[in-house]
Amino acid sequence: MDTPEATRGGEPVIELRQVSAELGARPVLRGIDLRVGRREVVALLGANGSGKSTAIRTIVGQVPVTGGEIRLFGTPRRRFRQWSRVGYVPQRTTASSGVPATVTEVVSAGRLARTRFGPLRRADREAVHHALEQVGMAQHAGDPVEALSGGQHQRVLIARALAAEPELLIMDEPMAGVDLASQEVLARTLRAQVGAGSSVLLVLHELGPLEPLIDRAVVLRDGCVLHDGPPPEAVGQHALPGHDHVHPHDPAPRPLRSGLLS
Repeated sequence: MDTPEATRGGEPVIELRQVSAELGARPVLRGIDLRVGRREVVALLGANGSGKSTAIRTIVGQVPVTGGEIRLFGTPRRRFRQWSRVGYVPQRTTASSGVPATVTEVVSAGRLARTRFGPLRRADREAVHHALEQVGMAQHAGDPVEALSGGQHQRVLIARALAAEPELLIMDEPMAGVDLASQEVLARTLRAQVGAGSSVLLVLHELGPLEPLIDRAVVLRDGCVLHDGPPPEAVGQHALPGHDHVHPHDPAPRPLRSGLLS
């Protein structure tokens, strides 16, 4: 495994130490280490089934760990209570989940940790409006979420996470199934968040428009960390360190060190 770069100054906002986890008695994470520093953007990469989403879900408490320790902002996760500091965008879901709601109502749910489930104050309404502006959905504030496209759904979910004004954003495949325009909106949004001091951990299948923002890439294979360091130059089936691939049309076969996803 490549040696990780040092995280940016001070206590890391996320730290996993030898974390293991199982799903249905099947080992999925096998003692992984992972750190995200302040104002750092870390991409979690790997093939399907490598443990990326499970790692994210252990951090937010959706999957119990069977070994090791997770810390958020220096506090063991089991004792962490300041969830308003964390914005989470889950994988492959919709904004509505079958419940009739407007875009504003869904995004307002991102303020619940701050309002303690009380009524929205002026500052809360302003935060919701700002989050919608960030993702280019302010003009749809009163629309029912059932009428949105897939890319618009994803923007609303991201706005819900941003409405909490988090110090840390955790996103599970935010680019999956969305159009290029929405991907570019997300890239601009994350650039602004990092500029304002946020840290970001996100699962990606490919770096795409986010590539210039990524400080480090952590690549998983079979529940283990295979690479922790500079992002690969390209991402795809044959584009990460650790995959030796020979192009059949090369005049003289030569191994190309160019992939981790396969």
